[in-house]
Amino acid sequence: MAALKLILLAAFLSLFNFSANSTALPTSFIKSSCKITTYPQVCVTSLAVYAPTIKRSPQQLAQTALSVSLDRAQSAHTFITKLNKFKGLKQREYAALKDCLEEMSETIDRINKSVKELKSMGSARGKDFQWRMSNIETWISAAITNENTCADGFAGRALNGRIKTSIRARVTHVTQVTSNALALINQFAAKH
Repeated sequence: MAALKLILLAAFLSLFNFSANSTALPTSFIKSSCKITTYPQVCVTSLAVYAPTIKRSPQQLAQTALSVSLDRAQSAHTFITKLNKFKGLKQREYAALKDCLEEMSETIDRINKSVKELKSMGSARGKDFQWRMSNIETWISAAITNENTCADGFAGRALNGRIKTSIRARVTHVTQVTSNALALINQFAAKH
């Protein structure tokens, strides 16, 4: 009877060890992939929760990074929209918010196009693959430019305060995850 309990305990522990290793592998894949990004800690933090979906797929990693970027851009856009409705802001703040909303709308559009393009790639090869990746890289680069333009609209002393601080923090985070997505897309393209 004692031998049976020992065998059952060993079997249970080996199952536990296997399940722990199966989740550790995708997380280690994300960590090693994120090393090439400009913001590796942001990369790991924003993607680790998706490790079971990503597994060890460079394409799924790039797809997920784009989806995270899109989600963060939409969240920032919603936040800026709410701020734009505040009463009592300076005229310069309203103008900067309006410009930032336009930039973030374009960012969302470009990231959304990139998500759709990457999803529709299927088994694209050769020139078709290169053309599609070039489109994605161009759109994501433009999205980063839009994000930077939004943040730059709050430069200068005239816009110091909570509006500037909160916008810049959100937009900076969007820029970081978008930059990371671009790096992971480039990594995927290089391995393809």
